[in-house]
Amino acid sequence: CSGVTLPPEFSNAASTDGGGGGGGGGPVPPNDSTWCDYPPFDAPDFNALLGTLDSAFLFSYAIAMFAAGFVAERVSLRYFLALGMALSGVFCYLFGMAKVYDVHTIWYFVFVQAMAGMFQTTGWPGVVTVVGRWFGKSKRGLIFGIWNSHTSIGNILGVMIAAHYVERDWSLSFIVPGFLMGVVGFVLFLFLVERPDIVDCQEKVGDHRQRIGANAVGGGPSSSRGWGEVDAADVEDVAGVSTEQDNVSTRSLRGSYYSNSEINERTPIIGSINREPARDRVIGFYDALRIPGVLQFSFSLFFSKLVNYTFLFWLPFYIQSSSSMGPELSAHVSTVFDIGGIIGAIAAGMMSDASGKPATTCTTMMVIAAPLLLVYRYWGNVSLPLNILILLLVGLVVNGPYALITTSVSAELGQHSSLNGNDKALATVTAIIDGTGSVGAAIGPLLAGMFSDWDNVFYMLVTADLLALWLLMGIVRRELSRRNANLNVRIE
Repeated sequence: CSGVTLPPEFSNAASTDGGGGGGGGGPVPPNDSTWCDYPPFDAPDFNALLGTLDSAFLFSYAIAMFAAGFVAERVSLRYFLALGMALSGVFCYLFGMAKVYDVHTIWYFVFVQAMAGMFQTTGWPGVVTVVGRWFGKSKRGLIFGIWNSHTSIGNILGVMIAAHYVERDWSLSFIVPGFLMGVVGFVLFLFLVERPDIVDCQEKVGDHRQRIGANAVGGGPSSSRGWGEVDAADVEDVAGVSTEQDNVSTRSLRGSYYSNSEINERTPIIGSINREPARDRVIGFYDALRIPGVLQFSFSLFFSKLVNYTFLFWLPFYIQSSSSMGPELSAHVSTVFDIGGIIGAIAAGMMSDASGKPATTCTTMMVIAAPLLLVYRYWGNVSLPLNILILLLVGLVVNGPYALITTSVSAELGQHSSLNGNDKALATVTAIIDGTGSVGAAIGPLLAGMFSDWDNVFYMLVTADLLALWLLMGIVRRELSRRNANLNVRIE
């Protein structure tokens, strides 16, 4: 509250001892720097209280995320997402209503934040599953990269809404987003189509070659197939037979293959294999963990998301404390990080599509991010244009791997070749990966608040970035070792 002048109806004495009274106003005494803050956040330890709210939200989100994927695989995603959006909006709205009804109990705010974090976990596993079902593997990185920009756009809008109301009526910083979430939840309930076959959406496939062998019946599709090749689970298998499909057939966008040819006396009685029961089986938590690559990408995301969310929570305050900018301008400048994140997500998706090596794409960006974080720390405050330029680049290389792992990689692992075409693991795998990352997202801002100076915060971020890189090196070596054999190798 430094520099704020008391309104005319309060006196200096009233601001110091809490009493009422009239008076001529004037500057606030230097020993009372929180008189204008909202109780209970007007105490000297207000930073610790705000950190408690952040932790309540993030840890609740991280823990509930693992359960969210389990539930999402077993219910209608339209109801799941709509209800989650509505309840998330309700608790965001309730946070702002504390000012309207003059609530000053810290445990009220902690409870509301924890519940908001829990219900927001319905979002990510659900939306990644829906998008993964609608789009095939071709250009998946680019599609998810463009689609993932909604997260950065949401961050930007959230900061701008909060910055607009924070010095006028801070309750509207929560009431307005809560109302918007409720509206979008209602739109989802009315119009979301969970999967293509619900609306009989199919693509034409002509002159399709079925390459089936005895090994396809007992095993699964080859892990070395290219980015655009058809999954062996997409076709009917006939043991020991290799045939050419000359007639035009249809294939659902989610991969199921249907033949237009009618059953006749030439149809094999024993040779036809029906995979539908296996495809419809819900994958358990332990089975999802056994999918190759899930654990490596999960723990890598732990550190990658730690870096991302530490920036998200502390960047406006860092810009304000390391420069002469006010709180509103600092909030607006911090959105440059998210703008860079949009570019980084799209760039990472395009690089992954072109190379077929998502782990290599992630580690390349992480290598660049480590020194760039230190560049921003020591040269970012030289001037506003330089601050914006470096922050844009930092957002690009920090958010790129995070976006790629939580979208395209999660969808790829959720439809791994070892699952034989089963798409019932999408939400579970996405929840495991993002849930593990969310634990890092909860720990990062908490650790940042414990350090005494910003240098240590940035050293922590660089260390986390390098650990995220190291955890993917095993997958990177496998990707590069097969470079000469197949340039478009998928995740194994």
